[in-house]
Amino acid sequence: MNAQRFIAPNSREALAQAKAAFGDSAVILSSRSTEQGFEVVATAEEHLAQLATQVANPGSSTAPRGRMTLEQRAARQLPRLSPKSSVAQDTEMLAMSTLSFQDYVRERMLRKRREALQGEGDAGKARGTDRAEMAPPPARHGGAVAQDGDMVLPFARGQQEARGSAAAKTRSPAGAVPADVPSKTAAPAPVGARLAEQIDSLKALMEERFTTLAWMGQAKQSPIQSTLLLKLVRSGYSPTVARAVMERLPERYGAAEAFRWTQEVLARNLRTSRDAGQLCDEGGVFALVGSTGVGKTTTAAKLAAQCVQAYGANSIGLITLDTYRVAGYEQLRAYGRMLGVVAHLAHDRAALQDLLELLANKRMVIIDTAGLGQKDPRIQEMMELLAAPSIKKLLVLNAGAHGDTLDDVVQAYQGTPLHGVVLTKIDEAAKLGPAVDTLIRHQLVLRGLSTGQRVPEDWKRPDALALVRLSMASGGKSAYDPQSSELPLFFTDTARGRVELDGRHA
Repeated sequence: MNAQRFIAPNSREALAQAKAAFGDSAVILSSRSTEQGFEVVATAEEHLAQLATQVANPGSSTAPRGRMTLEQRAARQLPRLSPKSSVAQDTEMLAMSTLSFQDYVRERMLRKRREALQGEGDAGKARGTDRAEMAPPPARHGGAVAQDGDMVLPFARGQQEARGSAAAKTRSPAGAVPADVPSKTAAPAPVGARLAEQIDSLKALMEERFTTLAWMGQAKQSPIQSTLLLKLVRSGYSPTVARAVMERLPERYGAAEAFRWTQEVLARNLRTSRDAGQLCDEGGVFALVGSTGVGKTTTAAKLAAQCVQAYGANSIGLITLDTYRVAGYEQLRAYGRMLGVVAHLAHDRAALQDLLELLANKRMVIIDTAGLGQKDPRIQEMMELLAAPSIKKLLVLNAGAHGDTLDDVVQAYQGTPLHGVVLTKIDEAAKLGPAVDTLIRHQLVLRGLSTGQRVPEDWKRPDALALVRLSMASGGKSAYDPQSSELPLFFTDTARGRVELDGRHA
């Protein structure tokens, strides 16, 4: 093959010299940086075709007299390979040029074949046999090992060596376990399973994003829907509930009808007590639980006052478990003196059980508990103390609290069945939307509303539609109110928290 070497100060000039010598059919065989400059070995395309013919049919023709064969030229150009060298060392030594790559592969495979034959001979001697078993050609394993004249891609080299090594290990003596073979129990998790899981997560994320974008685009096309969305979010409702309501809004409604329909849907999904009377008419043992400072003791006094007005002072019993708060028992006892009722203090489960048996003839018994934060571990102990089936637990919530705080409180006290919820501080809440939203999403029954500190005047029976209208009443401007252009930020992640709403028109 007529191959020439060109040396120039840089690669651009060397390539230009090769192109000038062989024209447009120039083929670069190798390139490297030397001390003299940048070296390029090139030849013509027709010479390379002749080389491919000679490699494919090594016995079809003989080399002319005075010229070296391909093997002789490669042997002269290639350095001697060491049997103990690694692939990386051989690659660095040979520079992996096109001219030397085939000879490198042939040399390395011959070396592996000799090592395999030598290993089998040693194994045969260890078993006491006089014959060394000849190994079959490794090319039978799916063509994993390159034969003479084959071109192997560089990135597949590691895979071929790994398969060749595995084939050599399978020819080891029976019962011999190679030291570098990991056990089956220590095998890592399949890569395909992890990849499939990641693809599924990515697919779900993409579907969620595309659904949100499509839904927001549809909302922008409907001015009424966009206005109601902004109204709900500004009123304190979560994007989850707002989106669930707007998805069911009929397109034929005008602005006034759509607003009225939205209020009716929210009121229909807000669960309230169906009994016409008060809790004292229902009767039983009621335990007021909740966070600190939500008004449990004041609520207990209001319920007791209602029962005294309706059935007399002998119909009510008061018990407190609040031994943590300073003057907690004194506050309930002061309310009891005003109503003509004795307030009792229970320190433990036994005392509570004795007091419940003592007050068993009362129409209504109210248990006031200590206020515990939603992250306090003592909540579980208190709920176990009130685990008797006869005790109806009422969760007292601050209507002015943040929506996330209300969620945490509800989740902390939902370990045991709740008889209902009492919303306090209605008069202090800047927005009632978060409280109504929490009741809708968790499907809690609203049993009463505390609208002030007066006992017992500031108490109302729950009216779902009136409470929803109050929560969506127009208020003043707030620094926390979003703008219409910021709605996509609120609705980006709401697909994970969907709620089922009854969207029928009343």
